[in-house]
Amino acid sequence: MSKVNAAHNYYVYNITNKNKTVLYIGVTNNLADRLFYHNNPEAHSKSFSHKYKCKHLIYCEHFSNVESAIDREKQLKKWNRTKKEFLINLKNPNCDFLNSTI
Repeated sequence: MSKVNAAHNYYVYNITNKNKTVLYIGVTNNLADRLFYHNNPEAHSKSFSHKYKCKHLIYCEHFSNVESAIDREKQLKKWNRTKKEFLINLKNPNCDFLNSTI
């Protein structure tokens, strides 16, 4: 019997603080759970996202391969802010908070 490959979901995401002054990039296999984690910081009070109050999703990309998602996260983290903002504006020109769409 052959093993059927189930679809996998991985996300590279960008969250920001209320005033959109800080950008945080991460990777996850469950975006809804990760957003819950960022919005309930009791368990990670020393993390970067908690320190800078980053909890508003403004951008994400979907991948079916974890290595591709990790490579993309590393690539985006090397970009300067202007380049990151340009990418965000391609998909989210108003820089709306997207948490409720997940």
